[in-house]
Amino acid sequence: MKIMKKYMKVCFEQNKKAYNISIMKKEMKFAFVKTSPIMVSYFFVSCAYGLVMAQGGFGWVWSMLCSMFIYTGAFQMVLASFFASGAAFVTVILTCVFMAARQIFYGLTYVEDFKKTGKKLPYMIHTLTDETYALLNSITEYPKDMKKENIQFYIQLFSQLSWIAGSVSGGLAGNLIPSSVTGIDYALTALFITIVVDQYRNASNHQPVLIGGICSVFFLITLGSDAFLLPSLLVTSGLLMLFAKIQEGNV
Repeated sequence: MKIMKKYMKVCFEQNKKAYNISIMKKEMKFAFVKTSPIMVSYFFVSCAYGLVMAQGGFGWVWSMLCSMFIYTGAFQMVLASFFASGAAFVTVILTCVFMAARQIFYGLTYVEDFKKTGKKLPYMIHTLTDETYALLNSITEYPKDMKKENIQFYIQLFSQLSWIAGSVSGGLAGNLIPSSVTGIDYALTALFITIVVDQYRNASNHQPVLIGGICSVFFLITLGSDAFLLPSLLVTSGLLMLFAKIQEGNV
């Protein structure tokens, strides 16, 4: 907890040296407005996670620590069941790697942007999620008097803070709810579907969504729900790069 607090202090001090308080406030306000839909969604979805953890016998402190240092919604839901069943450490690690492997691919597109954040680079890598990635992609223009990398930092910071707040709230509320919360983990899937639909409606090029959807359904049918994710991501990424080169006239 002290390490996290110290690191965040260093990140903010770096911002203060580079920009005055008024510009920082503008950047935070711009990021807050952009991030507010994710923050609201994250709060309620992470509440569901906190409830699942509490029902498994783990207090709100565990939910908070997982949300701070693991911070991957889908895996955190699975991790709750692993904790409850006493799964082997190797199983937990391998599941985490396979479930988070997709972030390796889309994270590569922000390597140069995140390098500009300086000391905040490790935090930017740690807090890039499906939803924040989609939001960063949707912002095509940043205000001229603000720094893009600072806004990206605040977007990811606000998103994680809302996730932590929801996890703690759910963990505390879980102790007061005696009934089963089976099925509540579907909240994360519902959030992701909502984001995909919103991106589809706002995008002029629907090719990525169609390619991703077709590949996912194909591998889901052929390989099953336990093994379809990574192959579908690999094939989808390859096809998108191929079509991009074709459109540029390089092939």
